[in-house]
Amino acid sequence: MFIEQMRSYIRSVVEIDSSDIDDATLNRFLGEGYDQIVYSEKRWPWYEASTTFTTQSGVQDYSLTSIAATPDAITNGLREIAALRTDDIVLTFLGRDAADVSYPIDSAGSGDAYYWSYWADSVRLYPKPSGAETIYVRGYKNPSAFGFGTADGVAPSDFPEPFHILIANYGVSRAYDQQEDLDMAAAYKSLFLSELDNLRARHLDSPAPQPLRLNGRRSSRWIAESYLPGRLRYSWE
Repeated sequence: MFIEQMRSYIRSVVEIDSSDIDDATLNRFLGEGYDQIVYSEKRWPWYEASTTFTTQSGVQDYSLTSIAATPDAITNGLREIAALRTDDIVLTFLGRDAADVSYPIDSAGSGDAYYWSYWADSVRLYPKPSGAETIYVRGYKNPSAFGFGTADGVAPSDFPEPFHILIANYGVSRAYDQQEDLDMAAAYKSLFLSELDNLRARHLDSPAPQPLRLNGRRSSRWIAESYLPGRLRYSWE
């Protein structure tokens, strides 16, 4: 559903024309609806992305920008990292405070990466890498822009077709707001939210092969994969 088709739908439902609400304003309304859907969940499956980067000797911090740029450029860049691994192990995530205690700044230790933390859009590896090593990244990319400034003939391509009518219905709600018909605005806003819940359940359920565990978890991936006690490991262990 292209953006001009959404505008036409809004005007036909609300029974208005471009003299009542111009194209630029309707595009803003549609952009609001698009953002409502994008940021209602952190992990929409169509934003999943994978890439790799190579560590450098003595370099501990790697920005999201640099990770997303090479060698496989991720369109729109990375928004968030979900997991890191090497050829041998899955790196364990540490909170920055805990990592700073275990790996103080004046520590001279280096070796293969076993842990990582995230702060200010940057990944820090522990211990400090001693050479080149490939890190495999799974994460979520940034959304494409849609709404104000979007040209005719462009659809909200990030989302499957069933989501497009939701964006248009949000625009209908905002158009009724602008026309001071608050009852109809509330009705279409409720429709938008109920259909969003429906589509969220459809696209964010657990994969069929993945078993569900209730009221139980491993404290770390390291414990799940090793018989050793759950403490920080030196690179030679």
